[in-house]
Amino acid sequence: MANKEALRELQSRLAERLQAARTQDRGKSWLAVECSSRGFLFPLKESGEIFALAPIVPVPHSHSWFLGVSNLRGHLHGVVDLAGFLGVKGNEPLREQSRLVAFNASLDINCALLVDRLSGLRSEQQLTAQTDVASGPRPPFVGARYKDEGGRTWQELNLAALAADEAFLRIVG
Repeated sequence: MANKEALRELQSRLAERLQAARTQDRGKSWLAVECSSRGFLFPLKESGEIFALAPIVPVPHSHSWFLGVSNLRGHLHGVVDLAGFLGVKGNEPLREQSRLVAFNASLDINCALLVDRLSGLRSEQQLTAQTDVASGPRPPFVGARYKDEGGRTWQELNLAALAADEAFLRIVG
């Protein structure tokens, strides 16, 4: 009988903690990734599942940055080389650390971004916002720029805005 009461008490405490976590404003948090030696931040609420590299079937007549389609957990996803799309592609080959980062299902786009490697999670407390020194107009999906404690620069990419960007959606070249 005591075990049942202890279990109910534990479930109550967990339910209270979950409710508190949902209502707390925790600030911004990101998934940090690297592409062609550059750091990018994807908002956690816009990022989806992370996949190891899977077979990709090319799509004829598409842009070079649109690598093709891949079956990820039974769902067909378009695969975009993020560095290629952004125009920062180097000559680095795919590495063992390369990953596919899917868009959050709430964004209603079956797409995954190829990144060179994951660099962990970042929070507002770990980064310092940098002043914007943009020399011209920026695409709407490019967010703020940040520096971490080690002096590394990270560029925020708004995945919701990227998913709605006309150039991103136009895969045929």
